[in-house]
Parts: sequence; C-alpha cells; structure tokens
Amino acid sequence: MQTNPYIIEATDLRKAFNGECVVNGIELAIPYGGCFGLLGPNGAGKTTTLKMILGHSPVTSGRLTVLGMPIAGDISRIRQRIGVVPQTDNLDVDFTVKENLQVYASYFGISKQTIDERIARLLPFVELSEKADTRINQLSGGMQRRLSIARALINEPALLILDEPTTGLDPQVRHLIWSRLRELKHTGTTLLLTTHYMEEAQRLCDDLVIMDHGTILSRGSPHTLIKHHVEPDVIEIHGAVEQLPAASRLTGLDVRVERIGETVYYFTSTPAPLMQQLEDVSDIACLHRPANLEDVFLRLTGRELREG
Repeated sequence: MQTNPYIIEATDLRKAFNGECVVNGIELAIPYGGCFGLLGPNGAGKTTTLKMILGHSPVTSGRLTVLGMPIAGDISRIRQRIGVVPQTDNLDVDFTVKENLQVYASYFGISKQTIDERIARLLPFVELSEKADTRINQLSGGMQRRLSIARALINEPALLILDEPTTGLDPQVRHLIWSRLRELKHTGTTLLLTTHYMEEAQRLCDDLVIMDHGTILSRGSPHTLIKHHVEPDVIEIHGAVEQLPAASRLTGLDVRVERIGETVYYFTSTPAPLMQQLEDVSDIACLHRPANLEDVFLRLTGRELREG
C-alpha cells in the first residue's frame, strides 16, 4: 500500500555546474496521478531538473525522492518503474517497430509472453498495428513519436516522463497524442510533462510550475494561474496601431497595455467599453480572446528571446 502521497518530492533541490547554480533551491511535491507540467524558457533549469529526477545528473544538494525512494540510493529500482519519452526519438533504425519494443522490453526482464501481450495492446493504442513489421526509417516523424510513447509504456510505468512530446508534429498527430495521454491519466499513470506549447500544457496539465533562472516563479492549475496573473480578456491589435487611443484615455477602463513590435495587447476585465472605443479606429484588425497560459508564461518570464 502506498503511504507517501507524492510520486516526486524535492526539498531545497540544487544543481550547480562550475560554481553556477542552474537549479536554485526548488521545492516540489508532485502527487500520484494526473499530469504535472514543468514549464520554462530555455535555460530555466527544467531540463536539469528532469535529469536529476532520472538519475542522469547527481544532485548538488537538497533532498530528492522518486516513487518514495531516495534518488541517490535506489536509482535502479526507480528506473524500473519509469517510462521516458525523450525530446528526440532514439529508436533503433536496424529494427522493425515490433522489434524495437521487444528489445527495449527485454531490458526490464519481462517474459516473452508478457512482452507479446503488451505489444498487442500498445500497437493499437498508438495506432501502429499495421506498421508492426516496418523498419524505423520507413516511418513518418509522427509514427516514430507514437512508437517512442509505446516503448516508454512497455514496462507499465507508474511515472511517464514526456520531454516536449509533440515538438515538430502536425496538428492531427498532436491531437492524437493528446488523446492518448488523457487516456493514460485515467488509468492512474502519473505524467510529468515539459513542453514549449502552452496550449498543450493548458489542455493536459492538472497542475504545473513555471520556472526561470533555476527557481519556481509560480505553481497552480492552468485556470488558477490565468486567474491569478492576468486579466481575463485580451484584445490584440494589428495594423495602424499609431491611431490607437492614447493610454491616458484608457485610465478609467481597467486596461493594461503592452506593445510588442507592431502588435498592441490590451489586457482587461472590462472589454466592452474598450471595444466600443476601438470601433472608431480604421485600418486595424482586432482579435478579442480569453486570456490563456501563454499570456501568464510571457508575463512571468518576459518576452525577450532565449537562445539555446
């Protein structure tokens, strides 16, 4: 019986490289079940955090347990119960779809009969049944990604780590993967997701943190973060923005204004009077939408480019 309610627990977790702290005393308590997001711009520390959780990078200081076990002492046992979908597919091109699953399953000491039973379930799950005997170099990028997910599930993990699982995929494949990940949540598998697609995080995550510069800036459900950090409505203006009303005329409208290049963003809780004013402005295009997780992310981490 599981007594520890947290599948991952970190206390004052730190990681330093050459004296520079890239993960700076973060606190995490991730419960079993559901999908937890780890978001941040390049250089935020999320990849390093993942590497520590996987035992690929030693902890500099602090405490880290995964599946109730200390990462330093029980990494072999922990890895038996984790599945990983890496950012870049690393499938064996010399093998077929089925052979990739068979070989990977053998690393966990799973019996041949059990392997065959699991492959028979997993291939339909990722819609690759007809590709069982196809070699990897004959698969599309979306098929390879789905196979990587099936491979990560072959040991029936309690924790599935997904590192940007839909990067570079077309919308149809992305939506299929989202559907399958939701199904996994319903089975009780815990998902740990990193992604640069804020829509993906908003659709999948029950809870998430936004990191930057090695620290956690905020934590909560997507709905809670949006409600806490940004106004509920956003009006995006494109076109002749120099014709827009001066900021001084908007002071009574509960409006926060940001200009990024040739686009102006109005963040507001009272959109109707603002839209009324904008009706008199010609040569502009208005998009009125609800605030989303991307608005929160950009407000907390900034809009400047991050290389890497």
